[in-house]
Amino acid sequence: MWILPLVGYLGVIVGFAFLTLAIASGLYYLSELVEEHTVFARRLLSRLIYIIILAQILLVVFDRFPLGLSAFSIGSHLVYASNLRRFPIVKLSDPLFILSCVLVGLNHWLWFRHFSQPLPSTRSPTSWRHPYQVGIEDMPTFTEVASYFGLCVWLVPFALFVSLSAGENVLPSMGSEYVTGEHISNPGFTRSALSSDGKSKNKGMAKALVDNVRYWVRENGEVMGFWKGERSKRF
Repeated sequence: MWILPLVGYLGVIVGFAFLTLAIASGLYYLSELVEEHTVFARRLLSRLIYIIILAQILLVVFDRFPLGLSAFSIGSHLVYASNLRRFPIVKLSDPLFILSCVLVGLNHWLWFRHFSQPLPSTRSPTSWRHPYQVGIEDMPTFTEVASYFGLCVWLVPFALFVSLSAGENVLPSMGSEYVTGEHISNPGFTRSALSSDGKSKNKGMAKALVDNVRYWVRENGEVMGFWKGERSKRF
């Protein structure tokens, strides 16, 4: 067969493209929701962090998860919670924000190492030749490991990435001196920093990322001649 494998490869490429577009659209939509409901989003993120910390404690008590690694994960979530003190605005050069990014990678790596190691069996050895056994039946399944990573490792950092607004995208307004480094002498300027429908022009990091990727694709497509841009249409 020659054609069917080619169709299969093409289907994989098209499916991956649609999956990427679906993720980008979802991030864009979530950023829009957070911009409209910032108070509710902050309350939801705070409670989500407390729920995950409680889940970590229960895993240590009942499932005998490693105490040191669980304490490290709990401390990481407390650092994540510190980013909510000026929610939804974040300064990309803030040490706490940089530390949060580092902790995300460390948590992923450490928990991946933990689940990759076989667990000792709780059963008694069956032979003196094999005094130690690997508890295959005691090892967590792929679904359990994936769920743990999704809920207890990735969920809060991903939610913060979608919710927080980068400091470079914040217009001068009351309280924005934290990210802009400028002092606003005219309080009335805060109203001019709003759009015509009264909404803030702050842009979330996920939304800014999607917009930058769209702009990059459009500009490079025009340069390579894949499509005509607005400038060429004017002439």
